Parts: sequence; C-alpha cells; structure tokens
Amino acid sequence: MLVTRITPVALAMIALAAHTGGAQAAAQPDAAAVYKQLSMFVYPAKGQTAEKQKKDEKECYAWAKDQTGFDPLTAAAPNADSAGKAAKDQTAQATQGAAVKGAAKGAAAGALIGAAAGDAGKGAAIGAAAGGVGGRKGKKDAEKQAAAAGGNAAVAESNQKVDTFKKAASTCLEGRGYTLNK
Repeated sequence: MLVTRITPVALAMIALAAHTGGAQAAAQPDAAAVYKQLSMFVYPAKGQTAEKQKKDEKECYAWAKDQTGFDPLTAAAPNADSAGKAAKDQTAQATQGAAVKGAAKGAAAGALIGAAAGDAGKGAAIGAAAGGVGGRKGKKDAEKQAAAAGGNAAVAESNQKVDTFKKAASTCLEGRGYTLNK
C-alpha cells in the first residue's frame, strides 16, 4: 500500500490548476491570487499604491518564474502514485529471484541443523521452505518501501520547486519595499 502525504503546497498547486482551468492565463497571471494560494502575503510597507503593488507583484512573479524555471500556475500537481509505482517496479526487477536465494540459504542452514539432529535432508527441506517464504516476504517489503519512498520523493521535489519560487518572488518583492510573511 502506497502511503503519501499531500502537503499544503501540493493542494495549492491543485487549486491553482483548477482555478485557471489547468491552462496558463495568457501573459497576465493574477500574481496576487497566486501569492495567496502559496500563502505569501504581501504588505506595501512603504505606502505603495494598489496599482503599484499589482504591477510590482506581476513583475516579481515573472522574475521569479524566469529565475527558477518554475511556474506555479502551469505546474502539474505531483503524481506520487506514478512515481511510487515506478520505484516499486524497479525494485521488483532488482529483487527478482529473492525467493530462490532465500530458499538456497535456508536449505544450507537447514542441512547444517538437520545434520546435527541426525537428518540433514529433512533439515534442508524445512530450511528451503522457510527461506523461500522469507525471501518472498523480503522482496514484497522492499517493493512497498520503494513505492512509498518514490511517492514521497515526487512530493518533496514539487515542494522544493514551490519553495524556491517563493524565495525568488519574496526576494524581488522585498527589494521593492514590501513586507512578506515568513
């Protein structure tokens, strides 16, 4: 079972995509709305007019987009399920034959124990069965862990891109005399 955490940033990206119909809003994004969705609150600390603030927000949005190569309006929400499935599939290929290897190890250990008890063949058979089950369980556990890690990595990468965009936009706005929440 893949367990992922949807962060507020991912939810904001989904809301932004729904708000814009999933399409880029021509060349005139409503920067104030994007900043609000990203929990960025801009205050005109030096008495800037509403028109000046709107212009500055738009220009800083464009600057942040250029600096980071990321546009929160057009970014797709992270697909943790796909990333998790890809990681699980890759792990499944890498651990192919785990049950056979487990059976071989179990047979060897069982033969030693069986020899000490007087029946090496019976011990090897019991050890092979136990080792095969253990190897299969280990493979399934590794696949589950890989799926969860892959999904979490996709969400973390998306969050990092949004955080970098927010830092760039904040830098621009602060440089123009606005106060932002931190």
